Amino acid sequence: MRHSKSTKTLGRVKRQREALLRSLARSLVMYEHIDTTEAKAKALRPFIEKLITKGKANSLASHRIVLTRLGGQREAKKLLQTIVPKYKDRAGGYTRIIKLTDQGINIRKRARIEFV
Repeated sequence: MRHSKSTKTLGRVKRQREALLRSLARSLVMYEHIDTTEAKAKALRPFIEKLITKGKANSLASHRIVLTRLGGQREAKKLLQTIVPKYKDRAGGYTRIIKLTDQGINIRKRARIEFV
């Protein structure tokens, strides 16, 4: 039973789930908004917001943590140099999830996650 387990598994094992979140986060940083399923967007939100909060510390250690969690040097550089400075005075809530309308017979609910 899943009592008191808050992690959304997304139907994947841990390594696949981490790779999926890393890939979604890299795409979000590069394009500043992505369309995905609602469940994936909700799982991505805390992942990316923790990275932004970590990047606001502006130390070598925080930059290395962001680089390892994001997995790409180009994406980490964009996050730390362009995205994080925009939220310097903001206490949290860096992303928004917008639910998209149903398009056809697609069972999965679609959503757009973007930076505020």
